[in-house]
Amino acid sequence: MPSFDIVSEVNQVEARNAVDQTNKEVSTRFDFKGSKVQIDLTDKDITVVTDSEMRSAAVQDLVGSKAVRRGLSLKVFDWGEVQPAGGMTFKQVARLQEGLPEDIAKKITKLIRDEFPKCKGQIQGGAVRVSGKSKDDLQRVIARLREEGEGYPVALQFKNYR
Repeated sequence: MPSFDIVSEVNQVEARNAVDQTNKEVSTRFDFKGSKVQIDLTDKDITVVTDSEMRSAAVQDLVGSKAVRRGLSLKVFDWGEVQPAGGMTFKQVARLQEGLPEDIAKKITKLIRDEFPKCKGQIQGGAVRVSGKSKDDLQRVIARLREEGEGYPVALQFKNYR
C-alpha cells in the first residue's frame, strides 16, 4: 500500500551553513565593525550574544535571510526574547523546531479524514504517516497540504513517498 510521511525537520547542514555565512558577513560589515557578536549553533538552538539589542535584531535578520537562501523555512526558528547577559552584552536564543506538535498532527489527520476518505493518516511520534490505495490520492493529499501549509506554524516536509 503506497504511503508517505509528513514531518517537520531542520536540515542541520543548511542551518550550519546559514550560521557560518552570517558569521562571515558580520565580520566584514561596516555597521558591525568593532562590536562584539558571537553566534553559536547546537543541534537544538542558535545562541546570539551581542553588545546591543539593535545588533541582536540585525543578526536575527541576517540569519533569517541566509537560511531562506539555503532553502530553510523561517518557521523552523523560534526566536526568544533579547535578555541582558552581563558585562554589557545581550543574549538571544532561537530554538530550532523539529517534529510535528500533537495538535498540528491532529489537525492534519482530521483534514485527511474529512477531505480524502480513501486515505488514512496515523500519528507516529513527531510525524504523520499517510497511506492510501492509490498514489494519485496521496499526491492530492500532498497538494492540499502544500496549499494549506502556510497556515501551519511549522514547516512541513513530505518524506518516504513509496
